[in-house]
Amino acid sequence: MTLIAILIGTVAAGVGSVWLAAFLSFAMLARFTQHMLSLAAGALMATAFMHLLPEAFESAAGAHELFALLLAGLVFFFLLDKAELWHHGHEHHHGPDEVHTHASHQHSHTHGHGHHHHHGGERRSGGWAVLAGDSVHAFGDGILIASAFMADLRLGVVAALAVLAHEVPHHMGDLVVLRQTSGTARAALVKVSLAGTVTALGGLVGYLLLSRLDDWLPYFLVAASSSFVYVALADLIPQLQKRLSLHETAAQVIWLLAGIGLVTVVSGLAHSH
Repeated sequence: MTLIAILIGTVAAGVGSVWLAAFLSFAMLARFTQHMLSLAAGALMATAFMHLLPEAFESAAGAHELFALLLAGLVFFFLLDKAELWHHGHEHHHGPDEVHTHASHQHSHTHGHGHHHHHGGERRSGGWAVLAGDSVHAFGDGILIASAFMADLRLGVVAALAVLAHEVPHHMGDLVVLRQTSGTARAALVKVSLAGTVTALGGLVGYLLLSRLDDWLPYFLVAASSSFVYVALADLIPQLQKRLSLHETAAQVIWLLAGIGLVTVVSGLAHSH
């Protein structure tokens, strides 16, 4: 009975949060793409710095080890991105004349407008980092939900609802990134949903090996944090660094702060329960 409750709770939290985030991102806020980028950056950074990392550092794990893992994670996702770029470049290799022509056009385009415009077909980075971070984070959430259900059934339900609620804001950010890297909203939704199902795997493993995995939880949290920080700072923030009017810049900042505030408030409510 407990195992069935854990599986239902983890699937509802892991996949349900993705679908709720998709409804908010694609159905209600689809017209505000640039604002969603700001919201995504704020949500991912707040998830890492206001939720995951504090939980990791409140554990008995050493700060030196956790910071070393955070640094290693950032370097790993940088190298993963470089490998993806290299592979993409070889798949779409242009001849020297084409490269020169494109470079000349880009150079004149940049000088003519004062800043670089991203073309629709340009590849965005960050997709693999988001999926990896989501999977690790989801696994950790599954373990947390399993531990709550094993303590008390009602506590498990509250934990599952809390995880569902606090996952929605940062899944909105994930879907924005994956929509750019995948090309379609449907592909982004499928990928993030599959990552969300890892919550059930974490719940199952937590049910079987909870006492042995407890010491590893801080490292899961830091590994997930490194992916979210990397995506926010290396992919999303650079896209927002454009020459804009004062009104547009203010809107960017407001949506960035909204992402941070949303995750902070929801995470605080989840912890209070």
